Amino acid sequence: MLNSRELVGTHDVLLVTLDTLRYDVAETALRRGMTPRLARYLPDGRWECRHTPGNFTYAAHQAFFAGFLPTPREPGKHPRLFATRFPGSETTGPDTCVFDAPDIVTGLARRGYHTVCIGGVGFFNKRSPLGSVLPDLFAESHWSEAVSVVDPHSTENQVRLARRIIEALEPKRRLFLFINVSALHQPNCPYLPGAKVDSCESQAAALAYVDRHLPEVFRLMQQRAGVLCVVCSDHGTAYGEDGYWGHRVCHPVVWTVPYAEFVLPELV
Repeated sequence: MLNSRELVGTHDVLLVTLDTLRYDVAETALRRGMTPRLARYLPDGRWECRHTPGNFTYAAHQAFFAGFLPTPREPGKHPRLFATRFPGSETTGPDTCVFDAPDIVTGLARRGYHTVCIGGVGFFNKRSPLGSVLPDLFAESHWSEAVSVVDPHSTENQVRLARRIIEALEPKRRLFLFINVSALHQPNCPYLPGAKVDSCESQAAALAYVDRHLPEVFRLMQQRAGVLCVVCSDHGTAYGEDGYWGHRVCHPVVWTVPYAEFVLPELV
């Protein structure tokens, strides 16, 4: 685990959730050479297999923003990267950045970070009270159909928006940027020519599309500071395994997600 206690305050923070991405799909795409750009950033060139705290977007992100990122799948009490202070915590270690706040977004804001959400799926669309809960944690939040599941160019549009935000922020102000990537969520069959229904193959094709664009955000953030990065899925999804389709069900393909954390140096 990285020492986030020392990194917070000197580094920008980037949290990217690859919404609905299955671990096995991410690993297969990596092995087939479909995600060469992301592979350059992954520790040891591979995804870590973890268990998500929630089996659908809202539950998982509520946990993430409370400091409960996906948990290593090996048994044990694993120290967390971030935590909000509460009595009796058994997973707060010496390297954990602990906030006296109800969530890590508020905690980072109190440490001087400008907090930004670039939404993707419907739980970030701000079209209803429920769709406003997560984005309202941030000082600045963005959502439109151009970054949603209905636009096959959503990741490109999210990166373009991130560029404008990053370049407009004063250089000495620390930034917490959160991006919920919607391209992996259903429907992802448009990314696989000829496909009519979603599948592991079409999700892998969607991930290859994301790979062509998302790493530009890493480069843009490195131009202003070192960056503490977390890139992970919030949950997987079933494509017919044991009769299950979709998520919000307790199946291994839903609970098991890809995860990576790493530090990028400032580009000088």
